[in-house]
This record gives sequence, structure tokens and C-alpha cells, in this order.
Amino acid sequence: MNVKIVNKYATLLANLDVDFIKSVDGEFTPEEIILQFSTFFFHKMIIDITAIKDYQDITKIQELSVNMDMSKVILLLDDSEIVNSPRYLSQLVSMGIYNFTRNIDAIKFLIDNPNTYKDVAQYHQLNMNMMVEEESPTSSGAHKTMPVQNEAHDLRIIGIKNVTEHAGSTTLTYLLKKQLEKKYQVVAVEVDDNDFVFLNDKTLKHTNHMELQSFITMNYNVDVILVDLNDNGSVNLCSEVLYLIEPGLIKLNKLIRKDRQAFEKLKGKKIILNRSVLNSSDVADFEYESRSKIYYNVPYLDDKLDSHKVLDELLIKLGFSRLDIDNGDKGGKLFSIFK
Repeated sequence: MNVKIVNKYATLLANLDVDFIKSVDGEFTPEEIILQFSTFFFHKMIIDITAIKDYQDITKIQELSVNMDMSKVILLLDDSEIVNSPRYLSQLVSMGIYNFTRNIDAIKFLIDNPNTYKDVAQYHQLNMNMMVEEESPTSSGAHKTMPVQNEAHDLRIIGIKNVTEHAGSTTLTYLLKKQLEKKYQVVAVEVDDNDFVFLNDKTLKHTNHMELQSFITMNYNVDVILVDLNDNGSVNLCSEVLYLIEPGLIKLNKLIRKDRQAFEKLKGKKIILNRSVLNSSDVADFEYESRSKIYYNVPYLDDKLDSHKVLDELLIKLGFSRLDIDNGDKGGKLFSIFK
């Protein structure tokens, strides 16, 4: 279920060992591409960049990024100086376009192994005026950028995403923020939904998926950005993601009926059991039956408390070494409803 849009490299792409259900040949404006494929279902779209009219103008690529899911797009770059300049490549990454290459053979690899933000810009300095980038090939031949930083600043963008329905991403994001802000500069943002408003914390932020990149850029100077992705948010802009599973029988059965490959897709990812009543023996059984590896087991937590030892332990495991293990869970006002 792949499609391709070709121009200069039509012959090379014709020899690619990939199945396509649709192919268009020529030069098209971004509007024409969007109109033709906005209601067309496809797995991946391979775009010969020369098929985009005025493609050396980065704003033309930006038009596509605003109106299409770029996680499904693989760009085949040409060998022009502008397209391969550090600035142009950096702007691609800033738009959430991570799958690009000059190597025809790398396209098949990227279809099955799409890049994430970490792959293309693990140390991305979001202040564009403060960095210089250089290119670094991958073992697959896929084109990646490796920033050379003028100032050391490792921004961590951590997504929290529900795998089972309503697994608690909003509350966990809030609680992680409260733990982290003791020792780190941290911002928490909810994407698309607006449940943060009910937590009565004016420091919590809200944005939509179209504006998330801009939000990250505006907050590049903090240590951590926690992104509440809820059930459907895209993980593309996150440097790492926590995948939440509430291990209740009904929710697990719903997940498997919806997607029998759900746990296969989570292999190698950080799976968090959230709002869990499982003990260590239960977790071992869960891992055996699901053929998965659990990163951490988080029990039901009282969101009225100011501190949770179990979350400090999780965050230290994630690499936040400044935190101390708190031996007591202390709260303030019981409900803090009337703020």
C-alpha cells in the first residue's frame, strides 16, 4: 500500500523492489499533492524531491509538512547544493521530516525502519542561530544530520502515550513534572486535548499537533519537555516515549481485539504498566504471556500528594540522576480544588 511521486529519478525508483499501488510522474505544487492524496489511504509515500515544484524553496516543503503526516513520507533528495546544505536539512528536521536520503537503496530500509527524532537529531540544538550541522551517513545509507553544538544543552523531549485506552497519560505527565521540577527545568504540555485544565496548575501548557514543533522551539532552553500524547498523538517530535498500558483484563482484551500485533509493535520500546495492581511475580507472568519487556511498573498513585518515591525511582532509571529517593509521600491540601 505504498505510493510514489516521481520526476527526475523516475527510472531509478522504477527499479526499486517495493510494491506500489499508485504512481504519479511529473512536477507538482504542494497544493496539488495534498489535494490528490488527502483522502487516499497509503502506508508510505516516496517523493522524488524534484517532483515538488520549486522544492529548493523550503517553504514549499513546509506546506506539505503542515498538511500531511510526514511520518509516512520518505523524501529522495537530489544532489543540489541547496538541498544538501546544513540549513536546509536542519529545517527538514525542524518540520518533523525525519525520513530522507540520497540513496535509492536506503528507501526500502526506511519503509520498514522509519527514523525518529532521536535518529536524525539526537542532540538537536533548537536555537538554529547557535548551531552548525554536518552530515553523517548511517549504515543503511539513510541521510542523517548530526549537530555540532556551540553550547552544550541536551534537551530531552519525553512523550507519554496511552497504548490501552485512557491509560493515565495526563495524570502521569503531571506527576512526573512535579517530581522533576525539584531538580530540573521542566515544561509539561498536552497535545490536542485539554484535560490539564482540571488539574488547577497554571504552569501546565496546551497546544495542538500542528503547533507542537513551535512550542518545543520556544522552550528549547529547559532541561525537559514532557508531552502528554494521550491516545492518538504522534511520537515524531519526541526524543523518547513512554508507552502506557493499564493491565486490566477488559482494557487488554480491547487492545488485542483492536490490534493483535500491538505487543509486537512495542518491542524495544519503554513499556510502562500504569495504574497497575500487579506484583513482581505478576509482571513476570505478564511479560511471558505478552512476549514483551516491561520497563517499569507504576501502581495507582494519589495525585493529591506532592511526592512519590516510585516515580523518583522511575525517573532515576530514565537517567535523571539529580533526583534523590524520597522516603515519604507528603501532601499539601487534601484536594486543592479551590485554588
